[in-house]
Amino acid sequence: MEMQDIFSLLDRFSASSVTSLELEMGEVRLKLGKEAVPVAAAAAPVQTVQESRPQVEDDSDDTTVNAPLVGTFYAAPAPGEAAFVTVGDHVKKGQTVCVLEAMKMMSEVPAPMDCEILEVLVKDGELVGYDTPLFRVREL
Repeated sequence: MEMQDIFSLLDRFSASSVTSLELEMGEVRLKLGKEAVPVAAAAAPVQTVQESRPQVEDDSDDTTVNAPLVGTFYAAPAPGEAAFVTVGDHVKKGQTVCVLEAMKMMSEVPAPMDCEILEVLVKDGELVGYDTPLFRVREL
């Protein structure tokens, strides 16, 4: 099973109403679980959820660096070490800004452009979903 297959499976699992899944293929064993959504919450109109989100101004030059996969966010290469980047840092395109751990595999997240780190949007050790904003940045 390739990593892309696993990511695709994770996306489909997240979008489905299934609350647990176990899969074994050769030496690979995958076990997924999530909390069941109450029926009343599942039936709530999407418009209500969207209205509760804070509005972001469109005229801003700020952008975000988003998670390329589901995993646990780590700001530093190892516990007790300095963070890859901090607020105010100028980073070059391709420079590692954090790592995401998924299934005991560490994946470096590179800066998509030359930018300045304006804000770290998630906490160290926090589980993030695919495309979750990790950093607010300004392109240089």
